[in-house]
Amino acid sequence: MSSAEQTPPYTGAGQDDATHRPRRIRTHHLQRFKDASERFAMLTSYDAMTAAVFDEAGVEVLLVGDSASSVVMGRKTTLPITVDELLVFATSVVAGAQRALVVVDLPFGSYESSPQQAVETSVRFLKEAGVAAVKLEGDASLAGHVEALVSAGIPVMAHVGFTPQSEHALGGYRVQGRGEARQKVIDDAVALQDAGAFSVLMEMVPAEVAAEVDRTLRVPTIGIGAGSATTGQVLVWQDMLGLNSGRVPRFVKQYADLRSVMTQAVATYREDVVTGRFPGEEHSF
Repeated sequence: MSSAEQTPPYTGAGQDDATHRPRRIRTHHLQRFKDASERFAMLTSYDAMTAAVFDEAGVEVLLVGDSASSVVMGRKTTLPITVDELLVFATSVVAGAQRALVVVDLPFGSYESSPQQAVETSVRFLKEAGVAAVKLEGDASLAGHVEALVSAGIPVMAHVGFTPQSEHALGGYRVQGRGEARQKVIDDAVALQDAGAFSVLMEMVPAEVAAEVDRTLRVPTIGIGAGSATTGQVLVWQDMLGLNSGRVPRFVKQYADLRSVMTQAVATYREDVVTGRFPGEEHSF
């Protein structure tokens, strides 16, 4: 390990001062959060500039999500995005992040067929993009895939509950784990943890079910629309910062209204251009 990779003495999962916080977040640091009953933040990112901003703000985990298919590329679902497309986004985020743990989604169709396919796809993301871990959507039936990945030295974040890549099979965007389906969410999470996943993300799961999963698992949990009991929380950054227009999911809290700020700024720029106010003498050589 080089001197740049070494971390200072660790005195608590939530320590956030210049002396004691890790220089780079690793999967074992997330486990320390869980063990200390402390929490961490996770955001999506798809480019170097947002990655640098989120990293500087202290966000511990950056997810290069297949959500790029929708929020960046304008497609209706996450399904169309390819490995080659997501590799570009992942490479960009890794370039911008100095401290955060960078995780990438395995796109639909790139891992389901076999554990070998999952390993081959994941190796590309680690070698070509430089990410630290991969995330896959699925249930207990993919435990063998997780085992194969972990055996190959690839850290895995599992994703249970509502899994967007399976939206057609699930009948649309619906909360998972209600009623008799409660136990399946728990069993899936346990099976994927036992297969070697370093954390389990739960999406659109009733808060009480997510809390039970968090109590049951020894690894950290991450929630999106899964209540407040999880170790970490994740949001799509365009939702969190108000860049999207239209309906906002119930589980999203908007911390800014970037769409309005950007619209006004661009309108002012255009007005300055058409009226001749820009560029002025101070902007000319």
